[in-house]
Amino acid sequence: MYITWLGQSCFKLQDKTGSDGVTIVTDPFDPKIGLKAPRMEANILTISHDHYDHNNRDAIKGDPYTIDAAGEYEIKGVAIEGVESFHDSKKGAERGKNIIYRIEFDDIVIVHLGDLGQNSLESKQLESLVGADILLIPVGGGYTLDAKRAVEVVSQIEPKIVIPMHYKIPGLTVDIEGVEKFVKELGIKPREEEKLKISKRDLPQEDMELVLLSC
Repeated sequence: MYITWLGQSCFKLQDKTGSDGVTIVTDPFDPKIGLKAPRMEANILTISHDHYDHNNRDAIKGDPYTIDAAGEYEIKGVAIEGVESFHDSKKGAERGKNIIYRIEFDDIVIVHLGDLGQNSLESKQLESLVGADILLIPVGGGYTLDAKRAVEVVSQIEPKIVIPMHYKIPGLTVDIEGVEKFVKELGIKPREEEKLKISKRDLPQEDMELVLLSC
């Protein structure tokens, strides 16, 4: 599997490169956030919530199967479960709901938290996220988890690999923090990659790994 970060909460997940593989895109953003909008073809598109930095559907070509609600789905051999959560710590009173996605793809389980804002996950939500291999987690605070709360959620899910997202990078105009506080709070020396190439047999079996993807 290839995992490419495109900024904010937008990732491209591929089981193989080339037109014969399956491509999933998560949370494409509008370029008014200061970053170049992702423009590519995909088979599957997931949207965690309907805010402009997560829902630029028109940027994704190829007539993808679009998922923007909780439920269970199976498309092109990919099993996806959308889990309802909240975009804030007040049960959605400030910013509404958010969909977490558990994506079982190429024998790897990826959990994409979208703009999770809850202080912690509820037991029912955790039941749906069991077996997470790779966790894509927001860490920049402001509109979602800050560094300290993100580390607490990591400890709840216990993935094998953590990939932070939704933090300040050059060009981004959204007022959020960088990744440094999260790295310090988590206490794991990060591995930096342009994109992550990973298979089931490559997953760490003991200590959790932190991977920072370039954008």
